[in-house]
Amino acid sequence: MKDALLVLLWSAAVLGDVRAPDASCRGAQCVGSEALHSQPCFGTHCPLWPSGPGRHLAGRSAQGRPPEPYTVVAPPRGAKSRSGHVSGPECPGPDCVPRQRHSANDTGDCRGIECKLPLRIRPKPRARTCVGDGCPRGSEQRAPVLVADRAAQYLGELPEFGQPGSDLGGAPLGVQLTCDIKPGENEVPSEDALVLHLQLAKGQEKLVEALRNQQTVIRDLQQTLAEQQGVLIGQQQEILEQQRLMSEQMEQVKVQYGVLFEAVKRASFQSLQADVQDFFESHLQGLQDQVRTHLRKSYAVHKVDVDAKVMDVGSPLLRDCGVCGPEEYCDFQRDPPQCERCTMCPPGFFLVSQCSQGADRICQDRDECLEIPNLCGERIKCLNTPGGFRCLGASERDASAGLCGHEYFYNRELEECQACSDCEGRPVAQPCSAADDSVCGSLSVNALSRAWAAAATLPPPGAPDSQVYAGTPLRIKGKVDGDLLSDKDGRLVFQQHGLIWADHNFALRHSCRNFLQVYMRLNNSEEGVELGGVRIEQPDGKYIQSVSVSGVAEVEPNYTLLLLLKSPNHYCNQSKDLHVYDLIAPFSLFWLSHDTGAVAMTAHTSMSVQYQTNYRPAFKVASISDPYIVSLTHDSRGVRFTESGVVKFVFQQAVYAMGHTCIREGFSLVAYLNQNGTNLELTQAYKPGVNYRDTSVSLSGATAVGAGDTLNFEILSPAQCNVRYFGDSSGISALSLLWMPSAVSSCLSATVSRVGLPSGAVRNKALHFHRATPGVDQVELVGSGQLAHRNFIFRESGVASVSFTLKLIHSCNTLKLTLHRQGADGPQPTGTAQQVGGQMPEGSEWVSVGLRASFEVHNGTMIFVTLDCVRGRINQIATEGSTNISILWVAS
Repeated sequence: MKDALLVLLWSAAVLGDVRAPDASCRGAQCVGSEALHSQPCFGTHCPLWPSGPGRHLAGRSAQGRPPEPYTVVAPPRGAKSRSGHVSGPECPGPDCVPRQRHSANDTGDCRGIECKLPLRIRPKPRARTCVGDGCPRGSEQRAPVLVADRAAQYLGELPEFGQPGSDLGGAPLGVQLTCDIKPGENEVPSEDALVLHLQLAKGQEKLVEALRNQQTVIRDLQQTLAEQQGVLIGQQQEILEQQRLMSEQMEQVKVQYGVLFEAVKRASFQSLQADVQDFFESHLQGLQDQVRTHLRKSYAVHKVDVDAKVMDVGSPLLRDCGVCGPEEYCDFQRDPPQCERCTMCPPGFFLVSQCSQGADRICQDRDECLEIPNLCGERIKCLNTPGGFRCLGASERDASAGLCGHEYFYNRELEECQACSDCEGRPVAQPCSAADDSVCGSLSVNALSRAWAAAATLPPPGAPDSQVYAGTPLRIKGKVDGDLLSDKDGRLVFQQHGLIWADHNFALRHSCRNFLQVYMRLNNSEEGVELGGVRIEQPDGKYIQSVSVSGVAEVEPNYTLLLLLKSPNHYCNQSKDLHVYDLIAPFSLFWLSHDTGAVAMTAHTSMSVQYQTNYRPAFKVASISDPYIVSLTHDSRGVRFTESGVVKFVFQQAVYAMGHTCIREGFSLVAYLNQNGTNLELTQAYKPGVNYRDTSVSLSGATAVGAGDTLNFEILSPAQCNVRYFGDSSGISALSLLWMPSAVSSCLSATVSRVGLPSGAVRNKALHFHRATPGVDQVELVGSGQLAHRNFIFRESGVASVSFTLKLIHSCNTLKLTLHRQGADGPQPTGTAQQVGGQMPEGSEWVSVGLRASFEVHNGTMIFVTLDCVRGRINQIATEGSTNISILWVAS
C-alpha cells in the first residue's frame, strides 16, 4: 500500500514539473513561444529529443491551439547511458546537449514493444530530426513526445511496482497505454494485433488451468481404479480359496464314496436280504396299523378282520392289469397299471428273483474281481464294472490276446472286459472271441452294391405338411427292402452302413411368383445336411419344366433321407399353382458297401460377387470319407485323385441371369479332365437361358481317372449376358463325387449318332448312339444286327447308373424321354426311368431334356432310350456337345 502511495506522489510531482516550464530556456524552440523560428535553442534547459520513436504532434491543431508542453524525461533506472561527441553547426555553444551516434543494430533507439523483437525483424531506426541552421531544407521535424505517454511508459518499466510494462501489455496504475508505432509504418504488429496477443495469452492461461484441473481429475480416477482393482483382486483370491475348499470337499466325498462302495460290495447277499426283509416288514406293519385305524373309523357297525381287509385292499390293484403273459408283470407305477415285459438280465449280471405277476425280474451285477481270485494277475489290480471288469495297467494288446478270460471279450471303446452276449436260443452267426462279442442271427450275403427305385408324389392338399413355403416333403413309395432300407411316413430309413448315390427326376407346371427348389436332405442323429438341390425358374408362360437332382452321402443305420419342394415366398398354393407330372420311377438310388473301397465327397461353391460370363467355380470341402484318395487342388478349383479308378460326379450351380442374350443362347456347363497338364472335355450340359430370373444348371457324368488327374468345371455364357453365380452352405450349388476302384467298377460314354436321327412327328422312336470312350468288358454298345448302335448290353451282374442329356429344337407340346430295360431271356422291354419336357421357352433356340436312374443288371441285360413327341415335331438334335450318355457299372 505504501508503494502505491509513493508511486502516486512521484507521478504527481513529475506531472507538476512538466506543466511549469523553466524560464531559463531561451530561443524560438522553447516552450510557450507563439511562433516557430529557425533559430536554435541555447541553454541547458532546452528540450532533448528522444532517441527512440515516439508519438509526434504536428505543431498546432486545426483549432489553432498550441501543442501540449513537454519536458525531458530521465532514463529509467538501471539503463546505461552512451556518451559521444558530435560536432556540428547546429550547436555552437557549450550548453548544448551533445547528440549521440548509434549504429543500425544498436538497441538504444528502441522503446516499448520493439525492444522485445529479434534484431532481424526489428524496424530500422529512422533518421533524426535536424535542429538549427545546418540542417538541410525540407527535412521533417520530429514532433514532441506526450508527457503523459512517456510517464506511463516510464512507470511501466519500473520492476519494483509489480505490474507488467507497457511492452508486455500491462497498464500500471490504471493508465491506458497506446503503442507509439503507427500501423503500416513497419512490420511491427498494430494495436489490434497486440490486443489479440493479450487475449491469446489470457486464453492460454485458462487452458493451462483447465489442463491442470483435468490432470487432477485423472489422478483421482486412477486412484479410484487402483482401489477397485485391489478389491477385485481380493474377491478373486476369495473365489480361488472357495474353489480350493470345494475341491478338498469333493476329494473327501470321493474317498467316502469309495469306502461306502467297498463296504457295500463286501457286504454279503444274506445280510442285504435280511435288511431288506426287515425294512419291508416294518413298513408293512405300519401300513397294517393305518388300515386298521381307518377301518375302525369307517365301519363301526361290524367287527371286521383287519388282515382280511388288508388283502381286500390290494386285490383291486391286481385286477386292474388283467391277465398278464408268462413273461410279463403288472406295473403299478403307471396310471392306469398295465402289463410290462419282464427284464432280461444282461451279460455280467446274475438273477436275484424271478419275474412274478406283480414284480419285475431283479438282476445284480457279478463282481468278477471277488469271485475269481487273481483274475488280472498278481501285480495288476482288478476293478469291477457293470457287466464286466477292468485290469488297471494292462495294455490293449494283452487284453486282446486273451487276458479277459473265458466268456469275456475286450471292449475297445470302454477299454474293459465285457461278458459275451447270450443269444438265448437264437442261432449264433459269429461266436464270441477275445476281441469281439458274439453276433446272434444268421449272416446275410455280403453284397458290394444294391439298387432300389420308387415313386415320389406330393402330399394331399389338406395334409399338415403341404405348405410349399416351409418345404413340402415328397412322399417316397416303393417296395420296401427290409435289409437295406425302410420307409417311414414317406421318408427312407437306412438299415446298413455304406455309401449311397441318389437320383430324382422331377417335372411339373407351376404359376408361382418365384422359383421353386427341389433338394435332398439327409437327417442323422445330430443335424440335417442338404445333399443337392436344383431350381425351377418362374416361367413366362405355363409349360412343363423338368429337372434332375442327385447327391452322394455316407450313411449309418437309422439315417433318414427325404425329398423336399420349397418356395422362397408364401405366394405358391399347392392345389392351384402346382401340377406335377407322373413319371416312371422318378426316384432311384444305389448303395455301396465299405468293402468296395469307395470314397464319397461333397463340396460347396463360393459366391461370385461380380457379374461375369465364363466362370470357373472354386470349392470348399463339406465332407469326405477318405482325403488321401480325393482332395482339392491348390487353387480349390479342381479335384485331384491319388489313385486310378472310376468317378461318378454331379455339379449343380445356382445362377441369376440378366439380358435377352441369355434367353437366346443359354448356358453350357462343361466338365474337363486334366491329364499331364492337358484339359480334355468329358461332357457338357445345356440350359436354356432366362432374363431377370433365378435358375440353376446341372451336369452329371462318369469317367475313368488316373493317378494325378484333376477334374474341373466351367460355365459358358454369352458375352452380353450378365450372370451372377450363387454359392452357400446348402446343396443348391454343390459338387457331389463318388470314387470307386477299377477292380469293382467301369464306365462307358457315348453320343447320339448322326445316322438315323429322328425328325418330324416322332412317336416312341429309339435313339442310336456312337461310342465316345474305349470299350470295357462289363458293358458295350451292340455293333451288329437289328439292335446295332441302339442297345447297350451288360456282360456281368451288378448295378448300373445312367445319366443321359439330349439337346434339341422342337415344337412339341410334350416331349417324353424314356429309358427301357430288357432282360437276357428276351421278354418285352419295360420302362425304367422317364423325363418329360414342355414347349420351348419363347426366344430360345435350343432346349435340353435329361434323365438319371440307377437299377440292377445281369449278364445279358440290355437298355435303350426312346423319344416321343406329342402334338408337334422334332426339328433338330445336336449330336455333339450337350447330347451324351454315361453308364457306370459296379459289381454286385
